[in-house]
Amino acid sequence: MTGGPPSLDEDAADRLIARESGAGEAALPMVAVFADESCLGNGREGSNPGGAAGVIEYRGPTGRLSRFDYWVSEPGTTNNRMALRSVIEAFTILSRKGSRFRVTFTSDSQYLVKGMREWVHGWIARGWRRKEGAIENLDLWQSAVDAVRPHQVDWQWVRGHAGHAQNEYANDLAVRAAREQTASDGAVASGFDEWLAVQRARGKVKGEPVPFPEQQTFRAARGF
Repeated sequence: MTGGPPSLDEDAADRLIARESGAGEAALPMVAVFADESCLGNGREGSNPGGAAGVIEYRGPTGRLSRFDYWVSEPGTTNNRMALRSVIEAFTILSRKGSRFRVTFTSDSQYLVKGMREWVHGWIARGWRRKEGAIENLDLWQSAVDAVRPHQVDWQWVRGHAGHAQNEYANDLAVRAAREQTASDGAVASGFDEWLAVQRARGKVKGEPVPFPEQQTFRAARGF
């Protein structure tokens, strides 16, 4: 990756989100989020810096695809914590001004995807308790559920480092955030196209980006 994505006018993402989320309850607009996380030295003793990031895709009524990036970092963290941060940050952005969406959220973290599809429902039913003991990262799971609650979400798992263009891009954003300890402070204009051209020239990404999800294939997971 060459440099960071260009800055976005601070109101541009809000304007797009507000315009795209004007549909009725029966036809919430579609959004795709491709997220990843990084923890440099995950599992080692001491403070291990981490990052979480993603690329948000919208396809408007004209068919035009727009992309925005986001990323956050922590000085001492774990991969699992940053996977949850990737959700919290994405849905905080999407929920600005009360907007609601159908969201296909793709991550290579089985911890995250299985947790949001399955585990949290049992935890909530038991008053945020596990049968086997305390819930790891309880505060982040609760924040993630609160952030996701207004939306309809299809949670998708993808194998990491397998040539999935958007996932590889999110990984690069997350690694950079971990190393530099930076945050995007919301949505910024995406550098995906430039990044993809560089990766193709280097032979690191050969396939096409994953297409924007079709409305008829969207399957929302159980809500909260």
